Amino acid sequence: MTPIQDCLINKNSKINPIWIMRQAGRYLPEFREIRSKNPDFIKLCLNENLSSEITLQPIKRFNFDAAIIFSDILMLPYGLGQEVKFEKGLGPRLGKLDLDLIANTNKDEFSRKLNPIYKSISKISFNNICKNKDIIGFAGAPWTILVYMINKMSPKKSLSKEIFNDQLFINKLLSIIEKFLKIHIENQINAGATIIQVFDSWAGLLEDNISEFIYKPTLNIVNHVKKLGIPVICFPRGIKNYKNFCEVVKPDMVNIDYNIDPKKIIKEVQIPVQGGLDPKILLTDKENLKKEATKYLKIFKDHPYVFNLGHGILPETKIEMVEELVKIVRDFK
Repeated sequence: MTPIQDCLINKNSKINPIWIMRQAGRYLPEFREIRSKNPDFIKLCLNENLSSEITLQPIKRFNFDAAIIFSDILMLPYGLGQEVKFEKGLGPRLGKLDLDLIANTNKDEFSRKLNPIYKSISKISFNNICKNKDIIGFAGAPWTILVYMINKMSPKKSLSKEIFNDQLFINKLLSIIEKFLKIHIENQINAGATIIQVFDSWAGLLEDNISEFIYKPTLNIVNHVKKLGIPVICFPRGIKNYKNFCEVVKPDMVNIDYNIDPKKIIKEVQIPVQGGLDPKILLTDKENLKKEATKYLKIFKDHPYVFNLGHGILPETKIEMVEELVKIVRDFK
């Protein structure tokens, strides 16, 4: 059994597995080299040879306990026929949302469009470097995908109330998203993913209708993954009440963000916990990094815990700081 599975399934609190969100990314010089020759991000995600190579880069460097497939949550709207492009300095931009077109998406055509992602997972699963490590497949939560598809870009810190004007439209779109998320996740599992992480990047934007737009749709996804016999981690970033979320949605593990007090989490959350460290700590110095990382390790010393960040690693992070973080976690007793 892998260290993360031991933590997740057996609730082993005597080990400290580690991986990092966005570990295959811009802070790595070997990634930047590939990216400089491949400016189209979507095409890069759909290049099974390069995406599998990128996925394994941080494993080769840091010997993390999991490889997370190099992909993006917005591959789902892409698979549904909505234009998706990434503009430098601006982030994702999505095209016109045609509900009739999306509603008539053929599931085989959807899977064929995203097949290079599944091929990449399969390729990684047969690589000896991943022996006794998990392969994490992932998807965006229904709410976050809905926000991107309607807003057509990152909503940042606020959300227009107009998004809720046409309730019938919202409900139909949410239903389509849920259906294809299940297909996308199942395809990743069939290809070799051993854990699924569900990213709800914009959970923190919603103050009302949380049950309708976050709890219920995410619970449907979590239940689907559990039926397939695979553990599921949820990251409801920025959500105000982690306790309620865990009690209703019932993931196998919850990833916490850096704005939440870990001492509050240890009192309120019974399931295994992942993450929490502010990525900006990796931009400071080794002494501060040790202090902050050790704080999380001490708080969760007797609780099943996977070390991770409270958001993705920042592009300006230095390699030696990641090496130091891995050493701190591995040496902690």
